[in-house]
Amino acid sequence: MSTEQQRQLDAILRQGGLETGGDVAKLRAAFDELMARVPVASDVRQNPVQLGGVDAIEVTVEGNAAESVILYFHGGVYVIGTAVASVALVSDLVRRTGGKAITLDYRLGPEHPYPAAIEDARSAYEGLLAQGVAPEQIALAGESAGGGLAVAVLLALREAGTPLPSCGFLMSPYADLTLAGQTLAEKESLDPVLSPDGLRARVPDYVGAADAADPHISPIFGDLAGLPPLLIQVGSHEILLSDALRLAERAARSDVAVTLEVTPGVPHVFQGFAALLDEAGEALDRASDFVTTHQRSRPPSSRS
Repeated sequence: MSTEQQRQLDAILRQGGLETGGDVAKLRAAFDELMARVPVASDVRQNPVQLGGVDAIEVTVEGNAAESVILYFHGGVYVIGTAVASVALVSDLVRRTGGKAITLDYRLGPEHPYPAAIEDARSAYEGLLAQGVAPEQIALAGESAGGGLAVAVLLALREAGTPLPSCGFLMSPYADLTLAGQTLAEKESLDPVLSPDGLRARVPDYVGAADAADPHISPIFGDLAGLPPLLIQVGSHEILLSDALRLAERAARSDVAVTLEVTPGVPHVFQGFAALLDEAGEALDRASDFVTTHQRSRPPSSRS
């Protein structure tokens, strides 16, 4: 454990924190400015593409040769965030898996409330299938809201009878927009990134006139039976810790192969700080092993 690294990262995040409860336009501008400071390695290639009619960025690393694909959904409480802002984290995962990723610019609230994001995610996945990419060569991944969106689109694909991808990798999933998790209060003082009030302010922007307990909005309430293997990673200092815990329990009760990793002392989406935190790189190493194992081993007979 890197206690000093954790302490330094916590101080950095508290000093430059982003409060999600403010004006949407100002919040987006502040987030974009913050993420523009995150360096992307010189051997990372970013190619703007459209997938199923949805704008996205194809992320590759020079020298990678695998045909596997990660379809990635960024975070941002369904209101902020962009594909380009996710490239640094996505490229760290791509570098380890040897394949490529496509990070999606799904539509955001309040301009485009539910079900716009899930429609875009589903269209992009179906776009990959239409290109001839085999489902067992696709993994879904996402952080925060993107992690919740990954599970929600898996439910939608299963219900539609669409062949499912090989696996799902979820970082700090935001899986309960009813905000019923106990750790929203229990971990509030420890979380340097998110606050309960900030989440509450943004829920109506995405949920709109729908029910926040709808499993396609809050997959914590869904029947997860039949979903592919899931890896859930979360930090013990997150107000969303209980989302991850309950989602993992829900998956296990539905006979889904699920691996839950709780890393002590780290913040929300700690994997994005691999340059500063040993635990972040180690978590991405394990995630890479998970993704490549399932993309390699899933038999064609499981395409249903």
